[in-house]
Amino acid sequence: MDRESLPEDLKEASKFHGHLCPGLVIGYRASLIGLKRLGVRRAEDEELICIVENNSCSVDAVQYLTGCTFGKGNLFFKDYGKQTFTFARREQAEKAIRVSLKPMPFSGDPNKPNIDDPQRAREMKIEEFLNIPEEEMFWVDQVDLELPEEARILPSLLCDKCGEPTMQTRLTMVDGKRLCIPCRDGWDPSTVHKN
Repeated sequence: MDRESLPEDLKEASKFHGHLCPGLVIGYRASLIGLKRLGVRRAEDEELICIVENNSCSVDAVQYLTGCTFGKGNLFFKDYGKQTFTFARREQAEKAIRVSLKPMPFSGDPNKPNIDDPQRAREMKIEEFLNIPEEEMFWVDQVDLELPEEARILPSLLCDKCGEPTMQTRLTMVDGKRLCIPCRDGWDPSTVHKN
Protein backbone atom coordinates (compact mmCIF):
# COMPACT_ATOMS: atom_id res chain seq x y z
CA MET A 1 0.00 0.00 0.00
CA ASP A 2 1.37 3.40 -1.01
CA ARG A 3 0.85 5.62 2.04
CA GLU A 4 2.00 8.67 0.10
CA SER A 5 -1.07 8.41 -2.12
CA LEU A 6 -3.46 8.55 0.85
CA PRO A 7 -5.69 11.63 1.14
CA GLU A 8 -4.06 14.34 3.26
CA ASP A 9 -6.92 14.42 5.77
CA LEU A 10 -6.56 10.66 6.34
CA LYS A 11 -2.81 11.07 6.84
CA GLU A 12 -3.49 13.76 9.43
CA ALA A 13 -6.18 11.67 11.12
CA SER A 14 -3.73 8.78 11.37
CA LYS A 15 -1.17 11.10 13.00
CA PHE A 16 -3.83 12.19 15.48
CA HIS A 17 -4.76 8.55 16.16
CA GLY A 18 -1.18 7.28 16.22
CA HIS A 19 -1.36 4.83 13.33
CA LEU A 20 -3.31 3.91 10.23
CA CYS A 21 -5.69 0.99 10.70
CA PRO A 22 -8.94 -0.40 9.26
CA GLY A 23 -11.01 1.03 12.11
CA LEU A 24 -9.70 4.52 11.49
CA VAL A 25 -10.65 4.19 7.81
CA ILE A 26 -14.20 3.18 8.78
CA GLY A 27 -14.57 6.35 10.85
CA TYR A 28 -12.92 8.39 8.13
CA ARG A 29 -15.31 7.20 5.44
CA ALA A 30 -18.35 7.57 7.74
CA SER A 31 -17.33 11.12 8.67
CA LEU A 32 -16.90 12.17 5.05
CA ILE A 33 -20.38 10.85 4.29
CA GLY A 34 -21.92 12.66 7.26
CA LEU A 35 -20.23 15.98 6.46
CA LYS A 36 -21.12 15.77 2.75
CA ARG A 37 -24.77 14.79 3.29
CA LEU A 38 -25.27 17.58 5.83
CA GLY A 39 -23.39 20.09 3.68
CA VAL A 40 -21.11 21.16 6.53
CA ARG A 41 -17.45 21.43 7.39
CA ARG A 42 -15.55 20.63 10.56
CA ALA A 43 -17.29 22.05 13.63
CA GLU A 44 -15.73 24.98 15.40
CA ASP A 45 -18.15 24.77 18.30
CA GLU A 46 -21.33 22.73 18.87
CA GLU A 47 -23.09 23.46 15.57
CA LEU A 48 -22.48 19.85 14.50
CA ILE A 49 -23.00 16.84 16.74
CA CYS A 50 -22.14 13.18 16.37
CA ILE A 51 -23.44 10.20 18.26
CA VAL A 52 -21.06 7.23 18.06
CA GLU A 53 -22.15 3.72 18.99
CA ASN A 54 -18.66 2.34 19.69
CA ASN A 55 -15.43 3.39 21.34
CA SER A 56 -13.02 2.02 18.75
CA CYS A 57 -10.33 3.53 16.51
CA SER A 58 -13.05 4.85 14.20
CA VAL A 59 -14.07 7.50 16.73
CA ASP A 60 -10.67 9.20 16.50
CA ALA A 61 -11.29 9.78 12.79
CA VAL A 62 -14.71 11.23 13.65
CA GLN A 63 -13.15 13.60 16.18
CA TYR A 64 -10.38 14.69 13.81
CA LEU A 65 -12.50 15.20 10.70
CA THR A 66 -15.73 16.55 12.17
CA GLY A 67 -14.50 18.52 15.16
CA CYS A 68 -16.99 16.67 17.37
CA THR A 69 -15.25 16.00 20.69
CA PHE A 70 -16.17 15.07 24.23
CA GLY A 71 -14.46 18.25 25.44
CA LYS A 72 -16.72 20.51 23.36
CA GLY A 73 -19.79 18.52 24.30
CA ASN A 74 -20.80 17.65 20.75
CA LEU A 75 -19.65 14.02 20.70
CA PHE A 76 -21.92 11.50 22.41
CA PHE A 77 -21.12 7.85 23.13
CA LYS A 78 -23.64 5.04 23.25
CA ASP A 79 -22.05 1.75 24.21
CA TYR A 80 -23.80 -0.42 21.60
CA GLY A 81 -20.71 -1.98 20.01
CA LYS A 82 -21.71 -0.93 16.48
CA GLN A 83 -19.75 0.91 13.81
CA THR A 84 -22.61 3.37 13.57
CA PHE A 85 -22.40 7.16 13.55
CA THR A 86 -25.22 9.71 13.56
CA PHE A 87 -24.38 13.23 12.42
CA ALA A 88 -26.67 16.24 12.83
CA ARG A 89 -26.67 20.00 12.65
CA ARG A 90 -28.15 21.55 15.77
CA GLU A 91 -30.52 23.74 13.75
CA GLN A 92 -31.74 20.84 11.57
CA ALA A 93 -32.13 17.75 13.77
CA GLU A 94 -34.85 16.44 11.48
CA LYS A 95 -32.19 15.87 8.82
CA ALA A 96 -29.75 13.79 10.86
CA ILE A 97 -27.66 11.28 8.91
CA ARG A 98 -27.09 7.80 10.35
CA VAL A 99 -24.15 5.96 8.81
CA SER A 100 -23.91 2.27 9.73
CA LEU A 101 -21.34 -0.28 8.60
CA LYS A 102 -22.81 -3.12 6.56
CA PRO A 103 -21.70 -6.70 7.15
CA MET A 104 -18.66 -7.11 4.93
CA PRO A 105 -16.44 -10.17 4.92
CA PHE A 106 -12.85 -9.32 4.16
CA SER A 107 -12.35 -10.26 0.55
CA GLY A 108 -8.54 -10.28 0.43
CA ASP A 109 -7.08 -12.49 -2.27
CA PRO A 110 -5.77 -15.66 -0.58
CA ASN A 111 -3.46 -16.27 -3.57
CA LYS A 112 -1.40 -13.17 -2.85
CA PRO A 113 1.96 -13.84 -1.19
CA ASN A 114 2.28 -13.11 2.54
CA ILE A 115 -1.50 -13.19 3.08
CA ASP A 116 -0.75 -14.93 6.40
CA ASP A 117 1.26 -11.89 7.43
CA PRO A 118 -0.97 -9.86 9.80
CA GLN A 119 0.51 -6.55 8.62
CA ARG A 120 -0.19 -7.38 4.96
CA ALA A 121 -3.72 -8.53 5.81
CA ARG A 122 -4.26 -5.23 7.67
CA GLU A 123 -3.01 -3.21 4.71
CA MET A 124 -5.29 -5.14 2.36
CA LYS A 125 -8.26 -4.39 4.60
CA ILE A 126 -7.33 -0.70 4.66
CA GLU A 127 -7.12 -0.65 0.86
CA GLU A 128 -10.43 -2.44 0.60
CA PHE A 129 -12.14 -0.02 3.00
CA LEU A 130 -10.72 2.95 1.08
CA ASN A 131 -11.87 1.68 -2.30
CA ILE A 132 -15.19 -0.07 -1.72
CA PRO A 133 -18.14 1.99 -2.99
CA GLU A 134 -19.98 3.87 -0.25
CA GLU A 135 -23.25 2.02 -0.87
CA GLU A 136 -21.54 -1.35 -0.43
CA MET A 137 -19.84 -0.32 2.80
CA PHE A 138 -22.55 1.59 4.66
CA TRP A 139 -26.26 2.00 5.13
CA VAL A 140 -26.88 5.74 5.04
CA ASP A 141 -30.25 6.93 6.27
CA GLN A 142 -31.84 10.24 7.11
CA VAL A 143 -33.36 10.01 10.58
CA ASP A 144 -35.23 12.25 12.98
CA LEU A 145 -33.15 12.88 16.04
CA GLU A 146 -33.91 14.26 19.45
CA LEU A 147 -30.77 16.26 19.98
CA PRO A 148 -28.82 16.01 23.20
CA GLU A 149 -28.69 19.22 25.22
CA GLU A 150 -25.96 21.70 24.45
CA ALA A 151 -23.00 21.50 26.78
CA ARG A 152 -23.44 23.40 30.01
CA ILE A 153 -20.74 24.56 32.36
CA LEU A 154 -21.86 23.52 35.81
CA PRO A 155 -20.27 24.28 39.15
CA SER A 156 -18.03 21.72 40.80
CA LEU A 157 -18.58 20.97 44.46
CA LEU A 158 -16.38 18.97 46.79
CA CYS A 159 -17.19 15.35 47.52
CA ASP A 160 -17.69 15.04 51.27
CA LYS A 161 -15.64 11.83 51.37
CA CYS A 162 -12.63 12.25 49.06
CA GLY A 163 -12.64 16.04 48.75
CA GLU A 164 -12.23 16.04 44.96
CA PRO A 165 -14.08 18.72 42.99
CA THR A 166 -16.96 17.02 41.17
CA MET A 167 -19.53 18.35 38.70
CA GLN A 168 -22.62 19.19 40.73
CA THR A 169 -24.89 16.97 38.63
CA ARG A 170 -22.66 13.92 39.27
CA LEU A 171 -22.88 14.12 43.06
CA THR A 172 -25.47 12.13 44.97
CA MET A 173 -26.73 12.50 48.52
CA VAL A 174 -26.09 9.44 50.70
CA ASP A 175 -26.85 9.61 54.43
CA GLY A 176 -26.74 13.40 54.28
CA LYS A 177 -23.34 13.49 52.53
CA ARG A 178 -22.60 14.69 49.03
CA LEU A 179 -20.67 11.87 47.30
CA CYS A 180 -18.99 11.49 43.92
CA ILE A 181 -19.80 8.33 41.98
CA PRO A 182 -16.62 6.41 42.98
CA CYS A 183 -17.14 7.18 46.69
CA ARG A 184 -20.82 6.32 46.44
CA ASP A 185 -19.87 3.00 44.86
CA GLY A 186 -17.34 2.18 47.60
CA TRP A 187 -13.99 3.34 46.24
CA ASP A 188 -12.42 6.39 47.84
CA PRO A 189 -10.16 8.21 45.34
CA SER A 190 -8.44 10.04 48.21
CA THR A 191 -6.64 6.79 49.10
CA VAL A 192 -4.39 7.29 46.07
CA HIS A 193 -3.54 10.96 46.68
CA LYS A 194 0.14 11.42 47.39
CA ASN A 195 -0.11 14.95 48.88
